[in-house]
Amino acid sequence: MSVTFFNRLGQLGLGVAIAGSVINSALYNVEGGYRAVIFDRFVGIKNNVVGEGTHFIIPWIQRPILYDIRSKPRNVPVVTGSKDLQNVNITLRILFRPVPESLPKIYTILGIDYDERVLPSITTEVLKAVVAQFDAGELITQRELVSQKVSEELTERASQFGVILDDISITHLTFGREFTQAVELKQVAQQEAEKARFLVEKAEQQKKAAIITAEGDAEAASMLAKSLGEAGDGLVELRRIEAAEDIAFQLGRSRQVIYLPPGQGTLLQLPN
Repeated sequence: MSVTFFNRLGQLGLGVAIAGSVINSALYNVEGGYRAVIFDRFVGIKNNVVGEGTHFIIPWIQRPILYDIRSKPRNVPVVTGSKDLQNVNITLRILFRPVPESLPKIYTILGIDYDERVLPSITTEVLKAVVAQFDAGELITQRELVSQKVSEELTERASQFGVILDDISITHLTFGREFTQAVELKQVAQQEAEKARFLVEKAEQQKKAAIITAEGDAEAASMLAKSLGEAGDGLVELRRIEAAEDIAFQLGRSRQVIYLPPGQGTLLQLPN
């Protein structure tokens, strides 16, 4: 009797274990920021999208496919040509996420790696179309306008595949080596032209200064001649006396001079 009891108890435990295993396999969790679509072996992908939480499925018949619906960054580099046939290396940084209601369609058409299949191709297509509308100089001076046009057209293209673009920005924009060398040569030429212009302006200012100085000297000489004509030798005598006084003052301050002879003529030896 005890053996029969233990056998039944063992069978009951086995049944409980099997039931627990079945229940565990019938449960799955959808974490925050994720959504799930259900693949059914008989009907394929179901149209309903499962939200966050713990849910039931039919074991071995159904399985959940999880999608991250949070925004994720991706850099897409593209080499294209401008309006004036310059090579342009441009990189876009894109923040993208799927439309939750479109997940069944996304999985059916594109699969789990939908971003690998969609973003590089549509980004290349849009960039080539937009960049071709501007020449190299405009791509630099009108970068905001270029970014706006790329954002509008790329957002519209992505929406056709059930993808939302939260942010689009140009992070890298360079040109071919020939264009870069041409820009450098142009800058050097501009610097040389500025230097030449400065030298010309300097020469003009020096010329004007020389003219003004000559005019001042001529006017001073004219005034001096006029004064001499009016005052005669009195002006010359006055200047001689002033010079003698100044020399006497300077010699008087010198330690090597202990005696000053009288008379102004002994100082300067100027003729009377």
